[in-house]
Amino acid sequence: MTSPAARRTLRPPAGYRLARSVRALTFSAYDPCARIAGGTFWWATRTPAGPATLALRPAGDELVAEGYGPGADWVAERAEAIAGLGDDLAGFADLAAAHPLVARLAREHHGLRMPATGQVFPRLLRAVLEQKVTGKEAYRAYAATVRHFREAAPGPVPLLLPPEAAAVAATPYWVFHPFGVEQRRADTLRRAAAAAERLEQCADTVEATRRLTAIPGIGPWTAAEVVRIAYGDPDAVSVGDYHIPNTVAWALAGEPRGDDARMLALLEPFRGHRGRVCLLLEAAGIQAPRYGPRATIRSFARY
Repeated sequence: MTSPAARRTLRPPAGYRLARSVRALTFSAYDPCARIAGGTFWWATRTPAGPATLALRPAGDELVAEGYGPGADWVAERAEAIAGLGDDLAGFADLAAAHPLVARLAREHHGLRMPATGQVFPRLLRAVLEQKVTGKEAYRAYAATVRHFREAAPGPVPLLLPPEAAAVAATPYWVFHPFGVEQRRADTLRRAAAAAERLEQCADTVEATRRLTAIPGIGPWTAAEVVRIAYGDPDAVSVGDYHIPNTVAWALAGEPRGDDARMLALLEPFRGHRGRVCLLLEAAGIQAPRYGPRATIRSFARY
């Protein structure tokens, strides 16, 4: 049995929900880089010190963080942020009071916290592959890409490391074609990978968003998806999403359809936590009414 190289005991707030909080760090139950198994969250990543796997395990009122591999100390030191324990809810209760549904969801899901990995490229890889396709198509492309660059993660659970940005940048676009990735997304991914080192050096979400959207093929939707996870940005709204504007319009105004402008107007009272409101609606399973057959539409999000 592989033993952890680093171990810490964390004190989460009362009512903290590990699985709900870290779910955003997994891409389905079959994510090759992360999973929840037996109540423990396992997350493989690359760090400045080398490959690592972080395990987060509830133990009574505590949360045990264990790191494996050369980067064990790096992930253990950042375990609070990765678990969402650094998520700042200050002032949100007052904002939530502006709408009875949001206020209720804030109470019911008070144990849901937003993680911050501190890493841009792993989430950017996934976000680019999610552009303009269904979730199933995106997952297949993501899993196939990770397995193409296959490198086992340290630790007792069989996980794979996210691909190295340099390796992705050096890969011809046609290599991604069998994964269901057309040239446009493949080229965007390669450009993003080439800029990964600079992207990882951003001081905050404003700078990260500016640098991300300067890369051809990356727009506000992709940037928001990245900074919400890399920085734990509670205000990041995925403008350009196919579903979210309808969900927000339905939940907050009883309108079955909405566009980005209407979504942003309805979220304005929650500025500073607009992304958190969207997360709460998702956690509650709220969806706008569907009309017609399930879409085979590919443009579920712009870029």
